[in-house]
Amino acid sequence: MFIGLDLGTSSLKAILIDASDRVLAEHSVALTVERPQDGWSEQSPESWCDAAREALRALAGKRDCSGLQGIGLAGHMHGATLVGADDRALRPCLLWNDTRAHAEAAEMDAAPAFRRITGNIVFPGFTAPKAEWVRRNEAEVFERTKKILLPKDYLRLYLTGEHASDMSDAAGTSWLDTGARDWSEELLAACHLTRDHMPRLVEGSGASGTMRAGLAAEVGLPQVPVAGGAGDNAAAAIGTGCVKDGAAFLSLGTSGVLFAANAGYRPDPDTAVHAFCHAVPDTWHQMGVILAATDALNWLSRLTGQSASALTADLGPLAAPGKPLFLPYLGGERTPHNDAAIRGQFLGLDHATDAQAATRAVLEGVAYAFADSRDALAATGTTISRALALGGGARSEHWLSVLATTLGFPLDVPAQGEFGAALGAARLGRMAATGEGAEIATPPAVARSIDPDPALADAFAEGHSRYRRAYQLLKDF
Repeated sequence: MFIGLDLGTSSLKAILIDASDRVLAEHSVALTVERPQDGWSEQSPESWCDAAREALRALAGKRDCSGLQGIGLAGHMHGATLVGADDRALRPCLLWNDTRAHAEAAEMDAAPAFRRITGNIVFPGFTAPKAEWVRRNEAEVFERTKKILLPKDYLRLYLTGEHASDMSDAAGTSWLDTGARDWSEELLAACHLTRDHMPRLVEGSGASGTMRAGLAAEVGLPQVPVAGGAGDNAAAAIGTGCVKDGAAFLSLGTSGVLFAANAGYRPDPDTAVHAFCHAVPDTWHQMGVILAATDALNWLSRLTGQSASALTADLGPLAAPGKPLFLPYLGGERTPHNDAAIRGQFLGLDHATDAQAATRAVLEGVAYAFADSRDALAATGTTISRALALGGGARSEHWLSVLATTLGFPLDVPAQGEFGAALGAARLGRMAATGEGAEIATPPAVARSIDPDPALADAFAEGHSRYRRAYQLLKDF
């Protein structure tokens, strides 16, 4: 048996699987995000520990876990968790979608060493600029900082007492030499840090420590190794078998990700495509990232007072895009614009625009943002021919039809799409415990495939062109 813990923005998910990847039990614990100012997004690290303890105890209560062999971790990336000498967080974690450090990010990105060594733009949401923001604005906190940990690695510290991280998650900090898979002392020094401030690095499939005896007894589990684990998207790739060169998935979660596995390291920071280490050795991946996917639909839900499921329930068959146009830049954008200041827009509204028309425009606008990421990936030489569809938004067949037709390739819906990152974490736990390799990261059974509608391809291509013109107008505004 193996456990996967997936620390998400809105919940922690835990699953227990057997050696055949059969899910034996699962449990979720809700988490809350605080937004004290515009562009800020924070979360209590202690809430992650409380959630993990509750979830592990729940799994042990649902099944006999005496045969447990390993635990793997996945988590939302880029968070800055500043830890003191007592291994407690000194302040709330600055999350991946916190953009307050845009000035610090621009300064770092202007220094050629950052792109050259990391292979990526320094985005405001990455860890390094947020740590620098703390240094400049909360000097007392920075002075007391002994370690800077990513969210899932703070959870690891609670589970094992170890300061460790894996290369896939570390690649999103702006401190990693991504090609060499090691911390860059040059970049750390540029940020007034040393290697001592960083956790040690292990591969995602390697063991990082053993569960603490006291905690294991408290939650009713045996002491087992805890894998290095992975950032959430790399973990989802392990869970969905996206390991071989060219394999891809599209994630419709709070944010949106277009992910492609690579056999080699392919950095091209000018495209704003992320080039990161994968969760298994000698493998990398690329991502186009948009900051608001289902988050855009949830925004419309709050605005209209209707649930997201109600808004998408009666959209009918796929049709050509309507006149309303939505740009989903509610908190800035990453790929391909790298613009923390830009904000969303509704255009082309008239007296006939109702909640249904607005919903269609939101779904289409997110699809056009994905098309921008597709084009950015293509500029690096990565072409996607089909992709798995993951995340809560993938439950909407209408939205998947919009996406497939806009992107021009089929989307496959896994039979167990809910457990992508958690399953990947559990598989990494299995690798760490048994010594097995990436061959166990097999693709899931596909429940159905959504093909592009060729009759509407030109209409959606024109919609994407309108979207890009609207972005340029908004940028110049």
